[in-house]
Amino acid sequence: MRTLLCSIVLFSVLVGCTTQQKRSFITVKENRFILHDSDYHFIGANYWYGSFIALSDSGQKRVVSELDFMKSQGVTNLRVIAAAEGEGEITGVLRVGPAYQPTAGNFNEKVLTGLDFVLAEMGKRNMHAVVYLTNNWEWSGGFLQYLQWNGKITDSVLRSKMNWDTMRDIVSMFYSCDPCVTQQQQVIKNIVGRTNSISGIKYSEDPTIMSWELANEPRPMRPAAISAYKEWIVSCGLLIKSLDGNHLLTTGVEGGIGTEGITTFTEIHQDKNIDYATIHIWPKNWSWYSDTSMAKGMDTVLQKTDSFLTAHMDVMKQINKPLVLEEFGMPRDQQLYTRSASTVNRDKYYQYIFNRLQQSITNNDVLRGANFWAMGGMGKPTYKQPLWITGNDFVGDPPMEPQGLYSVFDTDSSTWKIIRNSAMNLNKPGAK
Repeated sequence: MRTLLCSIVLFSVLVGCTTQQKRSFITVKENRFILHDSDYHFIGANYWYGSFIALSDSGQKRVVSELDFMKSQGVTNLRVIAAAEGEGEITGVLRVGPAYQPTAGNFNEKVLTGLDFVLAEMGKRNMHAVVYLTNNWEWSGGFLQYLQWNGKITDSVLRSKMNWDTMRDIVSMFYSCDPCVTQQQQVIKNIVGRTNSISGIKYSEDPTIMSWELANEPRPMRPAAISAYKEWIVSCGLLIKSLDGNHLLTTGVEGGIGTEGITTFTEIHQDKNIDYATIHIWPKNWSWYSDTSMAKGMDTVLQKTDSFLTAHMDVMKQINKPLVLEEFGMPRDQQLYTRSASTVNRDKYYQYIFNRLQQSITNNDVLRGANFWAMGGMGKPTYKQPLWITGNDFVGDPPMEPQGLYSVFDTDSSTWKIIRNSAMNLNKPGAK
């Protein structure tokens, strides 16, 4: 009986240890991510639309297939959106959906079952998710929708095509709009406090989630808004950490280019509740080359990329926290959108990024992960119109951009070879 009792106790301890190991959360130790007492670093993808397509049977089949494919290629970290706000046209184009909050204060819980599905399936594959909670940009509603709900802009302004200066003026008001922030923080409470309807695991206790992200590319937009912007980051950080002590937290910013300068970038990442920093790099959007001379301008693109990476890595060395390049993209050759268009220049750029990541890890430096934009997977653009409309496949590009512009389709064999080989080298035995 004593022997049997000891065996039962030993078995229980072993099972408990195994369960605990399986349920380990990613943590931060100085400038490194840690998982199961070892360094965690990754090559990942932006897969924001996964939760939207997972709301149908056919979409769930696509998600399962694409997760299997990405895992086979060494992609184990996915950046996904938690929810969209509002419905219909916004700034002259359709927004993605369906919305979790179609009207102010009204929540469609069924919409979050798509995110439940994606997280549950990722958990089966030992993949990790970065979940961003709202959007600086209009394509999922985001800050503009909160401003319209609270009377800061009219519905006609919300739906009209805004120029850049107008967009900056309006979005910058979000951070000092108390009811806007209160509404958005209610969404944070709802999502962080949610229990997955499929796995039965509370989001706050789900090790599949690597981190919460305050927003996609939150910018002060105007220097005058920086003070309120920083207060928003602090208040949201305190709220999330009070609700969830298990997961990491990051901002989702693009770097100094999105924070009105490197000083603000530095200050917001010194906050004790912000566990690591993010940056984004967009050579085409930032006019680092001319549309007609991608190949000719590649040397300049690589030089500017190097400078941008180095500047932000230097900041994070001083702060002693990890850095993730969580968005970077390059169009297909000749700016073509078709699945069959060549990717020679994109492949060169991807290889450069992954080499820099490998170098950082080898040198025990701060850059610890890179998520390309974006997973196009099995999606097939119609090409009947350049922008997304309801009923089209999601292919990774937001609805106000040409569909297929930055998409990495499952047929892009040369790109996937680079991703696969880089991920293998990143995680081979002996890699720091």
